[in-house]
Amino acid sequence: RSRAPTGSAPVVLGYDASGIVLQVGPQAQSLFKVGDEIFYAGAINRNGSNAERQAVDARIVGRKPKSLDWSEAAALPLTAITAWEMLFDRLWVARAVPGAAKAVLIIGGAGGVGSIAIQLARKLTDLTVIATASRPETVAWCKEMGAHHVIDHSQPLAPQIASLGIGAPGLVFSTTNAGPYGQDIAILIAPQGRLGLIADSMDMAPFKTKSISIHWEFMFTRPVEQTADIVEQGKLLNEVARLVDAGTLRTTLTKRMGKLTPANLIAAHKLLEEGKMIGKLALEGM
Repeated sequence: RSRAPTGSAPVVLGYDASGIVLQVGPQAQSLFKVGDEIFYAGAINRNGSNAERQAVDARIVGRKPKSLDWSEAAALPLTAITAWEMLFDRLWVARAVPGAAKAVLIIGGAGGVGSIAIQLARKLTDLTVIATASRPETVAWCKEMGAHHVIDHSQPLAPQIASLGIGAPGLVFSTTNAGPYGQDIAILIAPQGRLGLIADSMDMAPFKTKSISIHWEFMFTRPVEQTADIVEQGKLLNEVARLVDAGTLRTTLTKRMGKLTPANLIAAHKLLEEGKMIGKLALEGM
């Protein structure tokens, strides 16, 4: 619905994909060759991956992890790019917040972005990783991904953070609509902390007195804006693939929806719209 056609030409939906290179343009020949196995998230301003073939900018493509099958690999790009760029490019998690607990709070830990963000923070930093979840199965998933602590986002967050006894975290990453949690985040985050958002905005006034910096992440910025560092997205995916093959990261695929058919696509979108999906789902083959 959010990408309804504006003219007579149809819009092909779909972002994440893995597949085999069938053709290479003149500007991509230094990066890939026919037959290479790849994975990518594409770009929001071009036709997507719900198709048998797709044209994609080679600079935002990575080499598929050798240890994963097609669906396992396809589950990773969009969420891995989003989580990586937020943690390391926007929130600068390696830079301490003075006086704050060396911790990151990840709101919505069991979703696609949260699942990989937990892994990245746990495996690649020395931060204490706090995730939020509200059901027994999502709590278990967050712990499986590597969270040190899991708190309930259906209850006030600030008292739960205080009860951990580790101090106020300097970093908060909201992987979902942060609006309902705005007041709580303003209370629990350390002064001069950094807040990362990927969904709808909220009232920013409560963050002023603590000098909280707000950081937006939109993983399509590089391909849509054709930024000077667009090639970094392909490099990022290659590093994710390396970490997966080394056993450091794992796929977040939890459900296989069958072949790419209209009926299965409708079922997949319906499942996602329920808002209870753990990890990622994928369709494979035509």
